[in-house]
Amino acid sequence: MNFPDCYKPRHQTCAVNVAGVVVGGEAPVVVQSMTNTDTADIAATTQQILQLANAGSELVRLTVNDANAAAAVAYIREELDKKHCQVPLIGDFHFNGHKLLTDYPDCAQALAKYRINPGNVGKGKKRDEQFAIMIELACKYNKAVRIGVNWGSMDQALLAELMDENAALDKPHDAHDIMLETVIRSALDSAKQAEEIGLEKNKIILSCKMSVVQDLVTVYRSLAQRSDFALHLGLTEAGIGSKGIVASTAALSMLLHDGIGDTIRISLTPEPGAPREKEVIVAQEILQTMGLRSFVPLVTACPGCGRTTSTYFQELASHVQNFLRTEMPVWKEKYQGVEDMSVAVMGCVVNGPGESKHANIGISLPGTGERPVAPVYEDGVKTVTLKGDYIAAEFEAVISAYIERTYKPRSMNNEF
Repeated sequence: MNFPDCYKPRHQTCAVNVAGVVVGGEAPVVVQSMTNTDTADIAATTQQILQLANAGSELVRLTVNDANAAAAVAYIREELDKKHCQVPLIGDFHFNGHKLLTDYPDCAQALAKYRINPGNVGKGKKRDEQFAIMIELACKYNKAVRIGVNWGSMDQALLAELMDENAALDKPHDAHDIMLETVIRSALDSAKQAEEIGLEKNKIILSCKMSVVQDLVTVYRSLAQRSDFALHLGLTEAGIGSKGIVASTAALSMLLHDGIGDTIRISLTPEPGAPREKEVIVAQEILQTMGLRSFVPLVTACPGCGRTTSTYFQELASHVQNFLRTEMPVWKEKYQGVEDMSVAVMGCVVNGPGESKHANIGISLPGTGERPVAPVYEDGVKTVTLKGDYIAAEFEAVISAYIERTYKPRSMNNEF
């Protein structure tokens, strides 16, 4: 089959089952997040996991850094199960994971996946022994493993070897390129070692997170060419606010467009007081904007100009987006395909009617000096004109009625 340039088929990877969530293969790209609570605080960690899962995180990672954290994991899993939250948990291990998994079998059993950073397992012979212990435990408990490498955890012995080989060339490569190759080789070599110990390929996910967009794209394109392991994407240490969002979107969009990536995480630094769930929403919006998955109807809204000196349409656009995200869990349970619905909130007569007609449901608000009426369009046809002080509430009611009338209840038999 010949694909147009605008679409590239998915890079074929081995499917990994993480406690019922399939990563890789033909499965959709999975959204992942991570807690930032003290894992030993069972109540706080459970609450944040619930918030992340409710926001749409399909896998949640948590730090397992000491005995207190390891002892808490099984209780956290138990509390989540009581609340009917089945989101798989990933244990993030560094330095002492071999000991914690050995000493706390309930933790090893409660986790769905182990995140291992081979460069932080130990050095030399000790590294191989301790890495082997973690892989053997993953085999024993039938758990998936993510082998994650980054700048701080590449194989230093391998780096020295490749640097020496490079220096001996007539035309040596740039040292930065050798470092990137070391990161890639560290991941691939560790995966090969895990397979030799007994871990099956369908239990392995690889990641080579970078903090620079161009490096991330280079590394993952190479990984995709050289292996068929499932791949976890993320720009590490992306930053705070718009910087983190823009950088992550730039990097992941290029790779996703290339068909590369099976899970993604947006590593945002939370702004003071901001909810942790923001990283989940950004991940969903990237996947939805790329046309890979649908989570919640996204609102098309104009940026505003001199014709829209009133901020009312901006407030309405924000209000409608929040309304859709709040109601979506209920709608998604009741109706088929509602997440694909498109909504437009436009600010004046220039583009308003046209954009509104192209959405499933849209509203065109009056601009400065225009008649104070707001026509509503449903599937291209004007159905009602709103005016007065309750446009927001009335438009919400129109959306709800449209959904109830248009989308099939999930209980209906699809054979009709």
